[in-house]
Amino acid sequence: MEKKYIFGIDAGGTKVAYGLFDREGELLKKYQHPTDIEADGPAFSEEIIAMIHKILEERQASLREVEGVGICMPSYIRFESGYIHMTSAMVNIKDFAMRDYLEERLGVQVVLDNDSNAAALAEYRRGAGRGLRNMVYMAVSTGIGSGIIINGDLFRGSYGWAGESGHMLDTPDEGIMCGCGNYGCFMSQISGRNLPKRLGMRLLRGKKSLLEDAKVRNGEALLKAVREGDELAGEELTHMAHHLAVCVYNIYQLLNINTFVFGGGLTSFGESLFGPMRQEFDRYDHIKMPVEFRFAELKKDFGIIGAAELLL
Repeated sequence: MEKKYIFGIDAGGTKVAYGLFDREGELLKKYQHPTDIEADGPAFSEEIIAMIHKILEERQASLREVEGVGICMPSYIRFESGYIHMTSAMVNIKDFAMRDYLEERLGVQVVLDNDSNAAALAEYRRGAGRGLRNMVYMAVSTGIGSGIIINGDLFRGSYGWAGESGHMLDTPDEGIMCGCGNYGCFMSQISGRNLPKRLGMRLLRGKKSLLEDAKVRNGEALLKAVREGDELAGEELTHMAHHLAVCVYNIYQLLNINTFVFGGGLTSFGESLFGPMRQEFDRYDHIKMPVEFRFAELKKDFGIIGAAELLL
């Protein structure tokens, strides 16, 4: 039977998104469901398998028509073997040969990679990185991470998790404990996942704020409070801009790549976050060669597109 379809699956800490593509990479349909952040590797994999079967049944198709399944996750993944060592957003998915588990049960090729790597590939081929030779994709969302393109190729490093910038240490042994097992990584200082904890710590200092209700301590509420002149919210946004600038500056110094493409939910903050972040970056950068900051073009579909691109 002719192979017709490719699946691109973006498994994040908030939702799991599925894209059904044709073999040329055109998106046919999208699906999603909330992430079960308590699931372990086998349980999470079985949920993916069930959803794949459901999508194919809806199209009156079978696995024999599927070329392969690309999956990206916020995990430390040994790329060549598809083995997950650790997932900071879903802490029970660890020490698990996920690719082999899925291939055995689905009978099709499965490629597994980090979500920032997949997003970098998508933006490089189809989005804001078109025409570049080198670029760094920066995920600024529920989590923080990077995907690195060098001379047109995705750079994964020795084991597969090059670009885990969110887990680089910013304030070692200080601050919030991250799912990576360390205190004070950039993920703890910038990410949407840790925003409620950071706001809670600020509120403990006794300041009044529109963000006192724990139910609304998220990015959308933070931005609204900033625009309404909330002092505590403004302090938090300044904090995030500073630490994001430090993260980007360190990557720039390490790799000397002069184009950064920013994607993820926190890009909705626009100039409120990225204006001060740019000022902080420029304050540290004393050799004034051009460094370009761009926003991702593929918006909410970058994850499923990138996952599919792993097979194309």
